[in-house]
Amino acid sequence: MARHTAARLAAVQALYQIEVTSAAPGNVVEEFSAHRLGKSQDGEAPTKASAALFGEIVRGTSERRAEIDAMINAALGPDRPADRLELIVASILRAGAYELIARRDTPVRAIISEYMNLAHGFFTGNEPKLVNAVLDRIARTLRPGELGNERGQAAG
Repeated sequence: MARHTAARLAAVQALYQIEVTSAAPGNVVEEFSAHRLGKSQDGEAPTKASAALFGEIVRGTSERRAEIDAMINAALGPDRPADRLELIVASILRAGAYELIARRDTPVRAIISEYMNLAHGFFTGNEPKLVNAVLDRIARTLRPGELGNERGQAAG
């Protein structure tokens, strides 16, 4: 699991870099793979990230960006479009939404939990709650069978 968590964190960072620099996703994946994945960050022992998952999330999110942003916008409502979110929040939501679309082998609750935990790593305010709420709304649209009909109700 730590390999997947590390891959998700790196993917969010790569998506942020793509947004800030307008770099090509393939170039950023190559850069991260060569210089960052599995390398020590902030003096901590490195965690070997799943390079395959990392690359899939970055490339897939980039390729499906318009579709993903439309889902995020629908979940946020008209008062708060995705392009007005802080870039790191938008990157977290985009990566999480991509996994909800494409990674049917990963349970919805695991995806939401992972990205909410990533948000906690970057923010101390309400951002993790926003990530949880938006990804929950998207999951209820994309994969309703995995969640209960009402909030807090387990799927059965």
